[in-house]
Amino acid sequence: MTDLRARIGYSERTEKKPYFYANAHEKDFVPLAPEEVTIRDARGRDCSLDVEGFTLVEHESTLSDLTDMEAVKSVHTSEIAELLTSLTGCDHVAMSPMGILRFSERQGLNAAHDNSHPARFVHVDMAKEAAAAMREKAAPRGKTVVRSAQYNVWRVLSDPPQDVPLGLCDFGSLAPEDLIDCEAIFDPLDGSAEWGFANYLLAHNPAHRWFYYANMHRGEALVFKTSESDPARAQLMPHGAFDNPLAGPDAPARISLEMRGTTYWFG
Repeated sequence: MTDLRARIGYSERTEKKPYFYANAHEKDFVPLAPEEVTIRDARGRDCSLDVEGFTLVEHESTLSDLTDMEAVKSVHTSEIAELLTSLTGCDHVAMSPMGILRFSERQGLNAAHDNSHPARFVHVDMAKEAAAAMREKAAPRGKTVVRSAQYNVWRVLSDPPQDVPLGLCDFGSLAPEDLIDCEAIFDPLDGSAEWGFANYLLAHNPAHRWFYYANMHRGEALVFKTSESDPARAQLMPHGAFDNPLAGPDAPARISLEMRGTTYWFG
């Protein structure tokens, strides 16, 4: 295992409600208060979606180029739906049709792609109430839904070691008061109307347990929980990018792909 020490992008509480943009980060109001923490390598650990809130699985795509977003939409979306069905045992998956590519700033490609910066501040993909509303909106009609959950499926497309890995905060180490209400604002590069929803940042708590997976490769997928209807299971997964002190200056610049799906179990 390759444990390390690195600075994680915590935020501090202020009277003004924070907000951040998908693209125009110069307009963000995120009161950062980074802290250096121990980030443990989760390889070899038995981490699960319903306890810690994340897990790593082997998964290959039939696509050779996962930066081809039209091919991702037409082929890879169904591959991820099949993965989530197999992994969770759910009855139905409603996939977000488009993937999200992210690039280490060293690539110099962020300005050409929507929502493509590594998230340097710890966040949760959607606040509880907003996520519950989205799960309800996407639910299959004519079915009795007894449980629903949302997942993010994250994979690297660049070779290891990653210069900017993804850090994950074990759900079991969170306290409810650690979450800071904020707003996520999407400002599409094509000039279409802005839209947004409630999100969370994370305040520092020394009880937090941080993990990452060292030297990820394209044949793996990191799956983590973003919302959950069953209160007995992990509810969400604070996560954020950090600079890897073990990756030298010649390490490949990170390219990653995110796919998101909502899962349903029927009664």
